[in-house]
This record gives sequence, structure tokens and C-alpha cells, in this order.
Amino acid sequence: MNKSLATGLMIGAVVAVTGGAVAGFSLKGHEEDYAQVTQVEPIMKTVRTPREECHDVTTTSKAPTKDKHRITGTVIGAVVGGVVGNQIGSGTGRDIARIGGAAAGGYAGNRVQKRMQDNNTVTSTERKCATVYDSHQEQAGYEVSYRVGDRAGKVQMDHDPGERIPVKNGELLLTNEPA
Repeated sequence: MNKSLATGLMIGAVVAVTGGAVAGFSLKGHEEDYAQVTQVEPIMKTVRTPREECHDVTTTSKAPTKDKHRITGTVIGAVVGGVVGNQIGSGTGRDIARIGGAAAGGYAGNRVQKRMQDNNTVTSTERKCATVYDSHQEQAGYEVSYRVGDRAGKVQMDHDPGERIPVKNGELLLTNEPA
């Protein structure tokens, strides 16, 4: 083998090894590191949904009265009491009995009408509605514990990152895509 060929091969080998080392060193500087995921916990939130709930309620109330002062019962009672009083006694005693009967009859008629009005009721059905809330749990994201070298941390994410999270320049790359 000739000396110039051997020298050329030697120089070529040195250039190739050196170029490979420089290229490897250069690529290693741009290579992404990864944070090791140590734990993933789902984050849950309670969601309340309103809805209207209605039901019928039967109510009983006093019927409206046209004669609040019970004049009809008082007059009828006074007339009946006066007629009955007129049947008792004679002369001046009859007049006193008539007046007393009318007064007592008026009072009694008033009380009878009051009792009748109090017992006169009306039943009606009313629709009662109220807003009630149904609640359920929804997943809102993930609490992710991770470790990068000696440093540990936690971060909230909208997806499960899997076993590792990409790191570039010491910062987590939080994307919507799992690693």
C-alpha cells in the first residue's frame, strides 16, 4: 500500500470520527428531555342542573260571604223571636216578651248565620312549582405529579399525559396531546 493512500485513509477516518462526534454532540444539545409522571389523579367537580318540579295541592278555604255583618240572620232571628215573644203573656208583658224575643232571636240568628258561614268552605286545587337541583360529578381534568431529575412538582392538565411529559429548556411542554 502506498504511503499517500494510507495517509488519505487515516485523514478520512479522523475526519469521519470527528464529524460524527460533533454531530452527536450537536444533536444531544437539541434533544428533548422528559419528566417522569409519578401519579395521575382525576379532578372531579359537582355540576348542578336546575329543573322545575310541580305538583297539585288541594286547599280548603272559607267561602266568600256576601253578608259580612250577618244582617240577614239577625233580621230573620229578630222576626222569629218577636213572633215567639208575641205568643207569651198579654198586655204590657206581651210587649216586653215581644221586644225580648226579638232581641234574643236577633242575637241567635246572628250566631247561627256566623256558624253557617264559618262551616261553608270551598276546596280548590292549586299547582305549586319549585326549582330543584339535580347534581352529578364530572371530570374536570387531572392533577399530575411528576419528577424531573431531583425536582418534583404537580400540574393540572386537561388530559392524562401518560408515563412522561416532554421538557424543553427546563419547562414542561403542556400540550393537548398525550406524550
